[in-house]
Amino acid sequence: MKILVAGKNGQVGQSLVSILEQQEEVTFLALGREELDITDISQVSKCVSSFKPDVIINAAAYTAVDNAENEIEAAFLVNRDGARNLAIAADEHDAAILHISTDYVFAGDSSGLYTELDTESPQNVYGRSKQAGEQQVRESCERHIILRTAWVFSEYGNNFVKTMLRLAQSKKSLGIVADQFGGPTYAGDIAHALLSVAHSIYNRKAKFGVYHFSGFPYVSWHEFAHVIFQRALERGIISTPITLTQLTTEEYPTLASRPANSKLNCQKIFEQFAISQSDWRLQLQQIEKYQ
Repeated sequence: MKILVAGKNGQVGQSLVSILEQQEEVTFLALGREELDITDISQVSKCVSSFKPDVIINAAAYTAVDNAENEIEAAFLVNRDGARNLAIAADEHDAAILHISTDYVFAGDSSGLYTELDTESPQNVYGRSKQAGEQQVRESCERHIILRTAWVFSEYGNNFVKTMLRLAQSKKSLGIVADQFGGPTYAGDIAHALLSVAHSIYNRKAKFGVYHFSGFPYVSWHEFAHVIFQRALERGIISTPITLTQLTTEEYPTLASRPANSKLNCQKIFEQFAISQSDWRLQLQQIEKYQ
């Protein structure tokens, strides 16, 4: 199987490369923005035509949620147009596309778990740009799988876990939002899920469409931070406990509005691909790797 990875320098992209390097049965080409500008349709077409992948994994995205409010064109250029270009190239060269999307396509104002059939109603520019990307992928390539995930963290790049550990070096107390809920998701587990799906596609066993994959159990940002600092204390990364204060969303204003409920129902991906939700708590046992 031949896999083309776009966005190799992101959290999921770097996780994919780390896993793919260990898989002898897969030939892969992983490219970053400096090597493949997904917003350039001719560049994308030439790359896909030359490499001839069986599966294209789009791990490239504009993910600066607050900045997107003032950089609307930049967000849509990558998240909508870049996704479309990869999907068009996949369709033209008989490849399938795996496209990573987000919980932010939902309003987050309902209770319970969001399923793949729930109405999309993004509340910020980032979410709207990702929703537009999903639409372009669906329209441009019949052999597509859109994987929505949430609250991504890893040893790579910038994320909530790394930010908390950095703040712990200089702060004795922190206020963390306690009224937004979701499933923290380890990027390495997303990468494993994507590759499992890719193998199913290659073996002609995949049902195309939209799927959800996120970590479990569902928690608030405050609860997530509590476990992070608990692990850090156990592993000797911090020497004294951090005092955590619960904040409301109103008490912690951000440029872009965030969904209060980011809980994704992941039953469909389990039924189709036997992929279970990952336990994010297990991924924090070696908390030192996020420093």
